[in-house]
Amino acid sequence: MNLTEANNLINLSKHIHFIGIGGIGISAIARMMLQENKKVSGSDREESDIVNSLKKMGAKFYHGHKAGNIKNPDVVIYTPAILKDNIELKKAQRLKIPCLSYPEALGVISKNKYTVAISGTHGKTTTTAMMGKILKDSNLDPTIIVGSLVGNTNFIPGKSKYLVCEACEYKKSFLNLHPNIIVITNIDNDHLDYYGSLKNIQKAFRKFADKLSENDFLIFNSKDKNSLSITKNLKCKLIDYSKIKPPKDFKLKITGKHNIENAKAAFAVAKILNIPQQKIAESLKTYSGVWRRFEYKGKTKNGALVYDDYGHHPTEIKATLKSAREYFGDKKIFAVFQPHLYSRTKILLNDLAKSFTDADTVIITDIYAAREKKDKTISAQKLAGKIPNAEYISKFKDIEIYLKQNTGKNDVIITIGAGDIYRVGETFLRANVQREKVKKLLK
Repeated sequence: MNLTEANNLINLSKHIHFIGIGGIGISAIARMMLQENKKVSGSDREESDIVNSLKKMGAKFYHGHKAGNIKNPDVVIYTPAILKDNIELKKAQRLKIPCLSYPEALGVISKNKYTVAISGTHGKTTTTAMMGKILKDSNLDPTIIVGSLVGNTNFIPGKSKYLVCEACEYKKSFLNLHPNIIVITNIDNDHLDYYGSLKNIQKAFRKFADKLSENDFLIFNSKDKNSLSITKNLKCKLIDYSKIKPPKDFKLKITGKHNIENAKAAFAVAKILNIPQQKIAESLKTYSGVWRRFEYKGKTKNGALVYDDYGHHPTEIKATLKSAREYFGDKKIFAVFQPHLYSRTKILLNDLAKSFTDADTVIITDIYAAREKKDKTISAQKLAGKIPNAEYISKFKDIEIYLKQNTGKNDVIITIGAGDIYRVGETFLRANVQREKVKKLLK
């Protein structure tokens, strides 16, 4: 199916079914289709806040993947995280219902827009959200697709030519995009279960950059050697955002030196779009972050502060905890980490073990398998055994009990991981509120 056919297919479809509809990327397309008054159905393994939001908008949700969920849609859009033998995908293919992956669908949207694609192993979600905010605040009315929730949504429709979107490197997904501006925040050794080596990751990023014409722009950080190596002999214009100097009085509401770097990348893009520097700075000064990026969740009954972060790669975990240490000083930090994927934990085991030096106490819980089958050669216990101040606790309920017994006023709890570890903090805080309500009723 060529791009024109795919574009016509989506535009003319009345009913679209999404496999893996709760995914942070694919759910944005589902929101878009609902806002265009199309019938949307979808399935996923679990319900979630994202799924519930889509249901409120009118989507029909199926819990779990079953062949019966395919009820003659005009097109099926599926997440790359599902396996090729997914029962719904196989049925759709057998019935000759057109099927597009989420990256292919995003590519269709991108083709019709002036696309600012934010890529990189770390920082692309924050940079995408920053960039989208700058364009909105400058009345450029962009369409924004971000890999998290800004407020309560990951999709913001716009009527202008501009699309700001996150460009994911997983399985070379970003090669489906048609970018005019590419940001590469950094390149690191992630998704090695697919790529096999850092060199192959760099090859994919180079292929992505090669999509840019002589009138387009690649924005990169020359201090990141892995990014610098792919910039030679490109047709496009190159901008090194490490050389950007924000105004002297510029400050962010969110913590971390890595977020200053993300802001510099956003400055670089905005300047290309002729947005005045002062306007850029004013917009970024009020940027308050996104869901699951060092997100403040609340305070427990005994006075501990609860934060949550999506970090799942050693570089991200180090950056989060370093920022926390700089921000909270000598306060006691409890890091509660849920490893993501057996393959990632196995490949990066030693690097993960060295990522928690800024935490006083580390709790490691079971590996979140996501799309993978269990690998008995790797375990959360093995990771915990490599960290001096770590304890392995399997059940979330037991983690909550441990935190209740061991944390006090002004201690800091940070749940970290790309799975469902955020539920620990949320349940802990909710239980405190419920206990207080019960006490008041008993008085």
